[in-house]
Amino acid sequence: MITVVGMGPGKEAMMTEEALAALDRADVIIGYTVYLELLGDRFAGKEYLSTPMKQEVERCRMCFEQAAMGKEVAMICSGDAGIYGMASLMFELGEEYDAEHPGASMLTDICVIPGITAASSGAAVLGAPLNHDFCVISLSDLLTPWELIEKRLRAAADGDFAIAIYNPSSRKRHDYLQKACDILMEKADPERACGYVRNIGRDGTESHVCTLAELRDTQVDMFTTVFVGNSQSRIIGDRLVTPRGYKK
Repeated sequence: MITVVGMGPGKEAMMTEEALAALDRADVIIGYTVYLELLGDRFAGKEYLSTPMKQEVERCRMCFEQAAMGKEVAMICSGDAGIYGMASLMFELGEEYDAEHPGASMLTDICVIPGITAASSGAAVLGAPLNHDFCVISLSDLLTPWELIEKRLRAAADGDFAIAIYNPSSRKRHDYLQKACDILMEKADPERACGYVRNIGRDGTESHVCTLAELRDTQVDMFTTVFVGNSQSRIIGDRLVTPRGYKK
């Protein structure tokens, strides 16, 4: 059995009982090195296997190799395994593995356990920025062409969605959030209520509210999740709130 586990931000208090039970049950836990470190001491007696960043395919293949040896395997992902996580790749490679190994049934032995994604955990820190229709967009163009990301940003602005933005910036993409804000301001008011949270659920969590224009000139990093409100969103005190419409 291979269980793909969403571990949320990483600390135990923000993981589900189902996720913790899967990790307790596992013989081997596989994941990106940083995620394994976040597990702390509770699973220190387990066998850990890891790969660096950008070796996701190799990490998944490790899972199938270990499971083929009869081990109970847990693959960990930050946030939710099915939201910018490893779940889809596990199913894709599972299909290939079964085709390459007649009689294998790895694909049917994959179980996915959800976790708290940054859109949910970050929204809770900021207040209620996603309390109406919203979308999630990653600004990373490592796997998605920037032209498609631009198209999705414009569609979100046209639809007046609140937006959670993942991967807003990095050393190589230091101006991507600025570019995204410029695209959104083609339709959205520069005074649109926004906010961002860094290190969600980890040591040093910090949050800020601002306008879309102010967000444009803000430098963030890959540990930050950005929230852009819709046309009805408001900053109330130090919180970002998108009304559902109950008062009407």
